[in-house]
Amino acid sequence: MTAMDAQTTMPADAGPGAQRPAGRACLAAALLVLAGCAAGPDFRRPAAPAVGSYAAGGMPTAAVAARHGSQTFHPGDAVPANWWRMFGSAEMDATVGQAIANNATLQSAQASLRQSQENLRAGHGVFYPSVDAGFSAVRQRASPLRLGVGGAGGLFNLFTLSATVSYALDVFGGERRTVEALAAQADYQRHAALAAYLTLTGNVVNALIARAGYQAQIRATETLVLRQKEQLAIAQAQASAGAVPASVLGIASQLASSQAAIPPLRQKADQAAHLLASLSGKLPAEWQPATVEIETLVLPRDLPLSLPSELVRQRPDILEAEALLQLASANIGIAAAAMFPSFRLDGSYGRNSNTVGGLGAGDAAFWQLGPSASMPLFHGGSLLHRRQAAVEGYRKSMEDYRQAVLDAFAQVADVLTALGHDAQALQAQDEALESARRALELVQANFQAGLVNYLDVLTADTQFYRAQIGQLQALAQRYQDTTALFIALGGGWQSAPAHAVSGVEPKEGRE
Repeated sequence: MTAMDAQTTMPADAGPGAQRPAGRACLAAALLVLAGCAAGPDFRRPAAPAVGSYAAGGMPTAAVAARHGSQTFHPGDAVPANWWRMFGSAEMDATVGQAIANNATLQSAQASLRQSQENLRAGHGVFYPSVDAGFSAVRQRASPLRLGVGGAGGLFNLFTLSATVSYALDVFGGERRTVEALAAQADYQRHAALAAYLTLTGNVVNALIARAGYQAQIRATETLVLRQKEQLAIAQAQASAGAVPASVLGIASQLASSQAAIPPLRQKADQAAHLLASLSGKLPAEWQPATVEIETLVLPRDLPLSLPSELVRQRPDILEAEALLQLASANIGIAAAAMFPSFRLDGSYGRNSNTVGGLGAGDAAFWQLGPSASMPLFHGGSLLHRRQAAVEGYRKSMEDYRQAVLDAFAQVADVLTALGHDAQALQAQDEALESARRALELVQANFQAGLVNYLDVLTADTQFYRAQIGQLQALAQRYQDTTALFIALGGGWQSAPAHAVSGVEPKEGRE
């Protein structure tokens, strides 16, 4: 019920004598009703989208199988809290734990959360009376002329001991809406901290996978360079003898291209290491990340897939937008309450005396008690326009919430299709690598039989290592897109124990 819904009526047939007690009863009833009402709309969280899948074609069940394994989706299963452990790397688990404990961005978000929670606790103080005490000791000179009385002024001491009590009667709910706004701000900061936690864990895992992939590609490329150097030396010797001189330039070009590929890979590996140091709250010069070998990582086979109706209740970015929507709703109530009268109940008690000992005298006491009210009459239309501005702010927040949901569903759909494409790409790279391996084995057998020269062996070896580099890139991409799925589904924070998310306690959303 809102304040604008509360109305009182008087019977038309009541006479003047009956109207007075009836009017008092109606007024008392109206005040009681209004005391339970608040201006502005009561917030209701938006309903989840009425869809059964993230993309056309329904919910997936299994990705395309590759030689490194297929991945099966389990719709309705919750994402594990420590999902990164599904990759089977103790080094990865330890690095993520260090980052959660030391990351500056996460700790900043948690400090903002604690700040907003303290502001909310402070805001609840409005529901209690304010009690203050005071004592003053002054020496002053009074002039009777200020009172219109002739005579000489007097010089005296005045000691005052007093206590005041003040209580705001929140008849139209403006204070309650203000506290609701503070609660929404606390919810927003809480979900911002969860978003920082989710982003941190995803970035750490992705950086470890990328660094492992870069290092594996560096090793394969360095081996390729060695083979190409051997190939170039043989070609140069053959050219000196007058055989196949044109192959020298082609091999030299391939060698230079392979050598040129190593520095960018090293730079990317170094950048990943520096990023991991920063994410772990360390300077790059004082911390070395753990080494994760991409060959030792385990591809998660059973992938949880939250239902679309659950996604809007577990994605921190959607919950942030929802908290801002409730804040905008509360702002409408605050602006609406400002258009109604405000009431206060104030009282004070004290004692005055010219001496400290005289404060206990019977005639030293003074007190006052009574209600006060103020009613806005004319503010140049500012109050009405402020309320309308709050309404437009709510509409904006609703559209922002809707866009956050659209972006989230699109992200999940992208990752689901990417995992299928990754499996297809990795399958093709595995087949290319297997074909290159067999071709190399065949050339090596022919070389041992004297059917081909060693240059043919090195050429086949080069093709094998190029296929291996492509396979490593496809494998790393599949690991990273698997990570992206866990992140897109909310990271599993709601499945964690109360203490597990480094100070961010899981909490059920508003109904």
